[in-house]
Amino acid sequence: MQGTEFTTRLRTGACEFGDRAASFGYSVDSSENSTGTLMNITNLFFYVLLNRVGRLRSGWRFAVFALAYIVTVLALWMALQLALASVLPARLHDWLLGSNWGFVLQSVALFIPAVLVGWMCNYALEDLPRRALGWTFQSGWPRDLAAGLLLGAASNVLAALIAVVFGGMRFTLAAHASWLPVWQTLLFSALVFLCGAAAEETMFRGYPFQTLLRSWPVWIALLPTSVPFALGHFYNPNVAPGFTIANTVLAGAWLAVAYSRTRSLWFPLGLHWSWNWTMGALLGIPVSGITKITPEPLLRATDAGPFWLTGGTYGLEGGAACTVTLLLATLFIWRTRLVSANEELKQLTSEENPGPSVAPLER
Repeated sequence: MQGTEFTTRLRTGACEFGDRAASFGYSVDSSENSTGTLMNITNLFFYVLLNRVGRLRSGWRFAVFALAYIVTVLALWMALQLALASVLPARLHDWLLGSNWGFVLQSVALFIPAVLVGWMCNYALEDLPRRALGWTFQSGWPRDLAAGLLLGAASNVLAALIAVVFGGMRFTLAAHASWLPVWQTLLFSALVFLCGAAAEETMFRGYPFQTLLRSWPVWIALLPTSVPFALGHFYNPNVAPGFTIANTVLAGAWLAVAYSRTRSLWFPLGLHWSWNWTMGALLGIPVSGITKITPEPLLRATDAGPFWLTGGTYGLEGGAACTVTLLLATLFIWRTRLVSANEELKQLTSEENPGPSVAPLER
């Protein structure tokens, strides 16, 4: 059965449920035969699966993406591992995966499936074009990226200033025999953090968040993606369980609100990328407990505690200075007029695309 015909029949079944809803589940005529009961059960099944425009409900679409994404990532990572093992000596293979290049490879292996599966879900489940995912070079994307870079760096500096004002941190210019290692750290860490931010934004603020946003208010839609985003950091080095989870959920909300303001992934990418790079490469603070990406930062941070304020060895993201900053930054992005979404992206992402009996959005 062709996709359009199948979806049309599902829509028909879903609409028929509304006509029978008054009788189903409230009273049962003793004369009702088994055929009628089966029809009601079938209609209920369609009602659970399909929304008012005849498409799979957003929660089911979220689940389809998650399953397809996990399978694709595992397959790609296994293929990549086998390919590297077949062409590289064992010692070089182990060094590559254990080095910062391993972070880059891992990020690429997470990013590519997120884009491909997101595109496929947009097309197959919602009849949306590729540009709806938010990675196209639409009008205004350089402005969105630049605004994200500026605000992400400023937000991280604010968190550091809060820690300094309350006596929790101080910074000194790092002493180096040569500035070459510093430049290497600044440049290579920018690549690593760019790849990591792009992967995480596509995984969490890409299709999963976007498909929920087409059906739910933003403050509800961001929860199913922000919580897994936080749990993904739980096993990082030196994790501080309470503040780490709370702050990373807040960071997920901050980035989700950033996407909702522009309906483009360039703005949250800029925020995420510059937040991590400023914290690690410029300020010399651990990034989510990780220091190996930035071995020779521009500044050296001395943490005097208390750890509930500064985050200790996990970095600012494990302390209250970060909590306050993320709350202020989220409110600022929610209210600012510095960024906005163009009309085409609003149309593609603000509501459910009508079913196949209605003309789909232009590709």
